[in-house]
Amino acid sequence: MKIEAHNINDTNIAEVISEANVINKVEDGIDLLGNLYYQGFDRIIIYEKNITPVFFDLKTGIAGEILQKFSNYRVQLAIVGDFSKYNSKSLNNFIY
Repeated sequence: MKIEAHNINDTNIAEVISEANVINKVEDGIDLLGNLYYQGFDRIIIYEKNITPVFFDLKTGIAGEILQKFSNYRVQLAIVGDFSKYNSKSLNNFIY
């Protein structure tokens, strides 16, 4: 995993770059948040391909737990990718 740092208008943004999954379970998301938060990043970009597909099944609760932690620490998260392969009305509504 590589973290590419961007600074735009005094905002520190971490772009997570990896060939493998970075988030496979709740603890992975919390670890990523903690590590980048304490490195001074205000915002995080991660790619959909680096997150387990289970995350996008909202019934599992993984997304909710991870996103709640990001909200608590006031760190903005952008998940970038192609979400058309997920046939979930609730996920589509969430993304919207």
